[in-house]
Amino acid sequence: MKFIDTNIKDVKIIETILHGDDRGFFMETFRENEFSKFCGDENFVQDNHSKSTKGILRGLHYQLTCPQGKLVRVTLGEVYDVAVDMRKSSPTFGNFVGVVLSEENKKQLWVPKGFAHGFYVMSDEAEFVYKCTDYYNPNDEYSLIWNDPVLGINWPISKNCSPELSAKDRNGVLFNNAHYFT
Repeated sequence: MKFIDTNIKDVKIIETILHGDDRGFFMETFRENEFSKFCGDENFVQDNHSKSTKGILRGLHYQLTCPQGKLVRVTLGEVYDVAVDMRKSSPTFGNFVGVVLSEENKKQLWVPKGFAHGFYVMSDEAEFVYKCTDYYNPNDEYSLIWNDPVLGINWPISKNCSPELSAKDRNGVLFNNAHYFT
């Protein structure tokens, strides 16, 4: 695996080594000793798998008292994936990393604790798989509004289109009014 730095020190893009022939392919998607060397010691406790169709935007979500680190990847289709630094003491507080993850490029993104996370589906459909360092807690979930002008995320949404959002995501808060990590 290759661990690539981003504009936020703790967020990493992970490229896997693909071994393939006319029968198919094999790749390692997680190796604890390599991951801990580049991303720190983490204990994953929950794996999730979602399926969405084109134009759906999920996020930007985070848990405050039970924060989740997430190792994310796409197994079908293509998404634009975003991590926003919510750590008030961080030199990159309020900055974000955005990267295309797809079944073709097989990249993964490490989103550590202290970040809001979301993605936008660019293909007809996408399957999104991720490992979490803490359990999902619906009573501890917060959501930033996806189009906050302070964040300035350039989502790859077609002109004159609006993403499809859940009620929770339509009611996300502005970054300046959000709860932050210390």
